[in-house]
Amino acid sequence: MKMGMRGAAASVLILAMGATGTVMSQQPAAGAAAKETSALTSQREKVGYAIGMDVAKSFEPIADQIDIAALRRAVSNAFEGKQPLITQEEAQKTDQSLRMAMAVKAGQPVPGMAPGTPAPKVDREKVGLMLGSYAVGPSLAPLKDQVDLDALFDAVQTAFAKGTPKMTAEQAQATMEGFMAAQQAEMQAKAAAQGETNRRAGNDFMAKNKTVPGVVTTASGLQYQVIRPGSGERPLPTSKVKVHYEGKLLDGTVFDSSIQRGQPIEFGLDQVVKGWSEGVQLMPVGAKYRFWIPGELAYGEQGTPGGPIGPNATLTFDVELLGIAP
Repeated sequence: MKMGMRGAAASVLILAMGATGTVMSQQPAAGAAAKETSALTSQREKVGYAIGMDVAKSFEPIADQIDIAALRRAVSNAFEGKQPLITQEEAQKTDQSLRMAMAVKAGQPVPGMAPGTPAPKVDREKVGLMLGSYAVGPSLAPLKDQVDLDALFDAVQTAFAKGTPKMTAEQAQATMEGFMAAQQAEMQAKAAAQGETNRRAGNDFMAKNKTVPGVVTTASGLQYQVIRPGSGERPLPTSKVKVHYEGKLLDGTVFDSSIQRGQPIEFGLDQVVKGWSEGVQLMPVGAKYRFWIPGELAYGEQGTPGGPIGPNATLTFDVELLGIAP
C-alpha cells in the first residue's frame, strides 16, 4: 500500500475520531444499559467486542455511509493476507467523495462546489471496502488470532443500529487494558528469549572469529579486519565522516546498505552506536574495514523496533571511509 492511500484512509479515521472521541472515553447513551458480559464467553470474543465498540464509535459520524458487510469482507480479506478488495485509485476517489459529502452535510464550503450544491453520492459498499482494506484490516491484522470477528462486527452492528451493547465503556476499557498488558508481557518474554538466543549465538561466533588470521579484537570486544588499508588521517570521536557501508546480520541478511543505494552517507561519530564510533576512528581515510560488532556495542537489548535487528544481535559491517568533514 502506498503512503498516499494510507494517508487518505487515515484522514477519515482522524476526522471521525476527532469528532467523537473513542469508546474508551465515552459512556453508554442514556437509557442504554449494557447487557452482562457473560454473553461473551471467551477472551477472544470480549476483545473483539471491545475493539468493535471502539471502531463503531470512531466511525459514528459516517455510520450511514458504511456498508457493514463490505467492511467485514475487507477486514476478513486483510486478515487472510490477501490483496485489497478495492484498488488504491478507487479508494482515493471514494475517500474524496466521502470527505466532500461530510463537508456539505456539515455546512462547510467545498472548493469547486457552489453553495447549495447537493452532496456527491457516496457508494456505501466502496466506503466499507476502503476502510476495511486500508484502515481497520491492516491495523488489526497483527492481532487476528486474538480477535473474534463475529464479536467485533456484532458490536459495530449494534452501535450503528443504536442498540444495547453487551459491554459498558468501563468494561470495554478494562478488557482492552487487560489484553494490552498480556500482549506486552508476551512480547517482553519473547524478546527476552530471542535476546538470550542472539547473545549466545553472537558470543559463539565472536569466540571463533577472533582466531581467524587478520581479525583483531579490541578491549571493548569489537572485532575488525583490514580489507584495504588507507593513508589518510583518522577521524576523532566528534568528527563528521563520509562513508560507504553495508550492514548484515550473522545469517548474511543485509539490513542496510549505502552501497546498494548508490549513495554514500555523512554522519557524526557521536551520533552512531558505540561499535561504529570506535571502529571508524581506527580507520585512515581511504581504508575499508570489516567490523563485527557485539550486541552490547550495537543496538543492545532493544534491537530496532519492528526489526530487522533483534535484541542483542551481533552485526557485521563493511565500511569504506571516504573522507572527514572539515
